[in-house]
Amino acid sequence: MNDQQSRDEEAVAAFVERFAADLIEAGMSRMPARIFACLMASEEGALSSAELARRLRISPAAVSGGVRYLANVHMVSREREPGSRRESYRLHHDIWYTALVKRDSVVQRWAATMRAGAGVVGTDSRAAERLNESAAFMDYLMKELDALLDRWHAQRATGGP
Repeated sequence: MNDQQSRDEEAVAAFVERFAADLIEAGMSRMPARIFACLMASEEGALSSAELARRLRISPAAVSGGVRYLANVHMVSREREPGSRRESYRLHHDIWYTALVKRDSVVQRWAATMRAGAGVVGTDSRAAERLNESAAFMDYLMKELDALLDRWHAQRATGGP
């Protein structure tokens, strides 16, 4: 018997809900969290809308809204099945790296907005100090994140954990 045949689907469903709860606690909306957790736990890493709806016991409309969010934040991609109008939703190969890299522009925009705000609230004010410190942290974060991601890819290329 292979691993797929020996999977306890009830235990998998419980894991999906537990992982989704962790994602929700971190700020992700409920339906995208459940869909993402379901895709992560799937053997295929890609499921159709109908399969997601069946596994999660939700409506196709709920799947549509959830995958729209996940696609917008670069955590899944939509794929059309050859010769069919049916779409499936696939996790990106290097999901966390892709999601973090796509966040670069958002974090850079936040830093620029905070710097601009520091000029608006009065350059010698405590608010300006707070905004400038936050912008500096965002700059530092991006620099360190780039180095971290480079080290991660180097480690993976050498077969490390």
